[in-house]
Amino acid sequence: MDDYLIQNASSIDSPALVIYPERIVHNIRTMLAMVDGEADKLIPHVKTHKMAEVAKMQVEAGITKFKCATIAEAEMLADTGARHVLLAYQLTGPKIQRFGELVQAYNWVEWASLIDNWVSAEELAAGFEKTAYKPVVYIDVNLGMNRTGHAVDAGLEAFYRELKADERFDLRGFHAYDGHLRDPDVAVRQRQADEALKPLEDFADRLEQEGEPRPVIIVGGTPTFTNHARRPNVWCSPGTCLLWDWGYSDGLPEQHFEWAALLITRVISKPAPGLITTDLGHKAVAAENPLNKRIRFLNLSGYEVVGQSEEHMVLQVADWNNIRIGEVLYGVPYHICPTVALHDEAQVILNGEVVERWAIDARKRRITY
Repeated sequence: MDDYLIQNASSIDSPALVIYPERIVHNIRTMLAMVDGEADKLIPHVKTHKMAEVAKMQVEAGITKFKCATIAEAEMLADTGARHVLLAYQLTGPKIQRFGELVQAYNWVEWASLIDNWVSAEELAAGFEKTAYKPVVYIDVNLGMNRTGHAVDAGLEAFYRELKADERFDLRGFHAYDGHLRDPDVAVRQRQADEALKPLEDFADRLEQEGEPRPVIIVGGTPTFTNHARRPNVWCSPGTCLLWDWGYSDGLPEQHFEWAALLITRVISKPAPGLITTDLGHKAVAAENPLNKRIRFLNLSGYEVVGQSEEHMVLQVADWNNIRIGEVLYGVPYHICPTVALHDEAQVILNGEVVERWAIDARKRRITY
């Protein structure tokens, strides 16, 4: 825990997001080690960090394919050396025009997007019918999360074959996110992941037997990264593991990533005996989970979060008399992805010192396009 302490913390206004690049390097190396060093097997998601500097670190490690969720994240990737970018979202409305502007501006990047129905496919095709670009697409498949994706049914094979034959598209394969599979027992999670993916793998095998190119299968996120990392013929797309958080470190103990992003907050009041208030409100840490699953403090024990509002977090503490106004607390977010999106910048810590600030540009909905 002492490794996280910041010697010049007095220079940081709170609440603040702080980043430890050496731990990011460790996490990138761990991610690569899990796929036996095969960088081409990775297509990591950038929705967690949203920072150009982190994306550059991945590119420098040999990773050139990425997933993202927004146009802003896509633009950030194009500016940092990515060569294949999958906007893992169903494009509709103005997003198609904005995506087209990216395609035109960054023509050295291989752009791709998702579709799971013919309405979206037709809209995407119409958006590019007067251009030289043939949309590269992956069929989004619902493996049971019931968020997006074509059902794994008889219609999926027909949809694939029709789309593959349609000269308006360059169909590469499938995208299958199984983020709902989070059983703490790795063996149970493995069985669930295998069962969910088997119909796609069987179909890919059948296509190969027919003499067709084997479709790419992009599968999983961080929860099932363990289960797919050594699976042949797939690309893996972990994301949260770049920064890591309390939720996944507890739920996925077999993954040896390190907390590379923390929040610092200060005690601003002691409103009643046993209570302290910090400046860590809803606007600084993801608040979609219950109070007891928002932050874990590293340098405070015997506490319970009892209240939170936009600018304040109230804690019941055991050692009330010895806690000082202005004291700095270091905390690990339970869910780092939406926490990062609440901050404009991150303070960068090297050797216990703040050395610079990194802009979290892709938290915006629009950078240029």
